[in-house]
Formats: sequence, structure tokens, C-alpha cells
Amino acid sequence: MNPSPAIRKVFQGVANRAQMFRMFDRHLQRPNRWDGDATPLYAGEWFEIGEVEHDYMFEILPPLWIRGSLFAMREFLTGSVTSVFFALRIDEAIRYFHGYCDLFDQASVETMRVAIIERESRPVRSMTREERLEHIWSSTADDYRGHAGERWPETSRGKRTVTLYGGNGGTFLKLLEDLSDDEIAAKLPVQLRHLTSPIAA
Repeated sequence: MNPSPAIRKVFQGVANRAQMFRMFDRHLQRPNRWDGDATPLYAGEWFEIGEVEHDYMFEILPPLWIRGSLFAMREFLTGSVTSVFFALRIDEAIRYFHGYCDLFDQASVETMRVAIIERESRPVRSMTREERLEHIWSSTADDYRGHAGERWPETSRGKRTVTLYGGNGGTFLKLLEDLSDDEIAAKLPVQLRHLTSPIAA
């Protein structure tokens, strides 16, 4: 299932409403969905949304809390993880973001706010390899992504997979984390394929 406690951007660009709702549960298909603690799987994920989507979510239910330009959803996704919505001034413009914060950690919201501002204040547009893989996972239709099952080696079971086209060989599954640079480029939208690495920026 590839749990990661790190704060991570999971979609490049501004998500529209349909994309936003789809990404609220990017791990819907995970095996053993109701077993264990899913907190590490969700906590730390964030992506950008539009002002209309931000305001729509504010009006759905009374927030759990409002702190200046931030608010948290009353309904928890799993354990102590819930949606927090941010309106942040970055480079003189107000931009809007959704993030999953583990409220058990009192510093999680501020840590995410700082991380988003730092990530989005880069002078050169760039994407790390991890961000490219997360964008592919977020934007791939459910029919073309899944998790390695019993036919895979035991060490791979439960890891995320995507469907690739192999030319005359047809389609095949590959672990998301094992995609080559060329396979990543082929799965990304054209406008994202040539963004620089932050290391080179």
C-alpha cells in the first residue's frame, strides 16, 4: 500500500471538482481496506484546488474549526486524519489547497502549511520523481490502476500497480514505483513531461 508519513504533493495543477472528490480517497481500491490503521496512507497528502471548490467545501458542513484562512472538516477520514483546507498567499496571489492532516499531531497543520508554501514558492516549475509517480496514480482511471495480488512475489503484494501498453505485446501491469523515466513520461500529460527536477532547478 506504500504508506508514507511524509508531506507530499499528489497532483500537479489545480484540481477541478470532479478531480478533487476523486482524490479525497485515492486509495479506495487498496486491499484489506477495513483492516489496520490507514493513517500513514493518507496523512500528509495535499493538492491544489480552485477558490470555487474551496468555498463549496466550506459550505457543506459546519467546520470542525476555523483558524484564520484555514478550516478543518468535521468528518474524519480515518482515525484522527481529516481534511484541512488552506487559503494561502503565495507570490502575491491567494491560492487554495486541500491536505490530509493527522490532528493527533498538534503541529501537523502548521507543518503542512509551511511545506505547501515552500513547495509552491519555487522559482522554477519542477516535479520530483515521487511527485510524478503520485500524479500518475491520482490521474489514472480505476480500471488501469490497482494493487499487486497473489500472483506477484510476496515482497510486492499490496504495492500499487498501473497498466502499461506494450505495443504488439498488449497491456501489462507494472509496479508504480518501478516505472522507468520513459514510462513515467509516457503516462504524464504532455505539459508535465519536461518539467525540471528540483535538484537541477
